[in-house]
Amino acid sequence: MSSSQDAAKTDKLPCPLSHLCLALVAVAPSLITVPANLNIVLTAAMTVWVGSHRSVKDTPPEESMTRTDALKFPLVGSAVLFGLFITFKVLPKNLVNLVLAGYFALLGVLALTATVLPFIEQLCSARVKKLSWTAPKFHLPSWLSKEPVDFTITAPECAGAAMSLLFCVWYFKEKHWLANNVLGLAFSVQGIEHLSLGAVSTGVILLSGLFLYDIFWVFCTPVMVAVAKSFDAPIKLLFPRALEEGSKTMPFSMLGLGDIVIPGIFVALVLRYDTLHNARYFRSAYGGYVFGLGTTIVVMNVFEAAQPALLYIVPAVLAAVLGHAAINKQFLEVLHFSESKDKDEVDAQDVNIEHNIAQDGQLPADTVQSQTSDKKIS
Repeated sequence: MSSSQDAAKTDKLPCPLSHLCLALVAVAPSLITVPANLNIVLTAAMTVWVGSHRSVKDTPPEESMTRTDALKFPLVGSAVLFGLFITFKVLPKNLVNLVLAGYFALLGVLALTATVLPFIEQLCSARVKKLSWTAPKFHLPSWLSKEPVDFTITAPECAGAAMSLLFCVWYFKEKHWLANNVLGLAFSVQGIEHLSLGAVSTGVILLSGLFLYDIFWVFCTPVMVAVAKSFDAPIKLLFPRALEEGSKTMPFSMLGLGDIVIPGIFVALVLRYDTLHNARYFRSAYGGYVFGLGTTIVVMNVFEAAQPALLYIVPAVLAAVLGHAAINKQFLEVLHFSESKDKDEVDAQDVNIEHNIAQDGQLPADTVQSQTSDKKIS
């Protein structure tokens, strides 16, 4: 697969071959025997690939994480994790999971619809795409929003939402592992596509903080593993293992969505840097992720114990990207890259171009060359 080809198709059909490969990898264990460890690496790697290429857009995200947000994230995550641990201890597990499953099923309708929408739109004519329905404005509780809500849905969105709703009803009723994984993959792809770190330095802070977070909650306490085993909702992917002798229930290996989305949004940021600067750091970031996840699997099997995946993924990704940048003597340039700063520079360049056009009626030669080179994607 070519990263340049995948990213170039983002405006129309976002990396269709990569989506197909991800779908096949996800469905394969229900049809044939696939080693769970291999399935974990392939599924996570394809999800990061797809989400990263879908994140490449004409304009950077409107909102992104700040350094303060990145510093607070491990603390907030710790509070939520410990709160869930206490909740499962105090309340009936079935009741908690019923509420959580319903909540994530509703979120799943939105995530699944957004994930399949580009493909539905490709099947619709231009006339059908323009069909839309607008609901009368309504007010939410004041603590949610003080402004009236204006809700409009297009025909493709309506079709996608209907299919997604039926799928989520099946998940809620059956709790089948494949349905769980489809929703988990939709959450992961949407997270990587839409969540923005804003700057590489912010990503370094976030990954470093969650590196320590993962180590503490897995190695120093039973909290992380206990919550993961108790939480029956699509916040983790399930991978069927071979049925053990004398066992009647299928055993599963698990991978938390955080081990995909958190490194994935950093890898996606690196791809967007490559797109803007005609660089090749995405390959290093992606290779580092696959290597780190593979190392996690090897260590887990050697010691036969749960491992904090970010313990291996974070150093691998950061070392691959920043090491590559250091070799190219671009360490500080990559580290200080900010999407908002680049957007401001592009806007200023556009103003200058418009001014030159107004004065001379043509683009300067160096501007034409710059625009041509900026469109290349490594």
